Amino acid sequence: MSAMKLTLLSRPYCHLCAEMEEALAPIAADFGVAVEVLDVDADPVLVERYDELVPVLLHDGVELCHHFLDAGRVRDFLCGIRSSGD
Repeated sequence: MSAMKLTLLSRPYCHLCAEMEEALAPIAADFGVAVEVLDVDADPVLVERYDELVPVLLHDGVELCHHFLDAGRVRDFLCGIRSSGD
């Protein structure tokens, strides 16, 4: 089984993005999840889809939250994946 990964669509000058990345770090550590941070502005397709929602947290293309980290939802989601993998 490959390591679980979350994708954070971000922008370098975005304070909400920095806040979500910081708030996500302890959750990712608790669950042993890698977080890939992508600059949304580097991909026109991502800009078209997510521009006004950034920051956006995704797992395999499924949006978990945007603008602010929904820690409860992310933890519940990760717990569900962890239990289904047992």
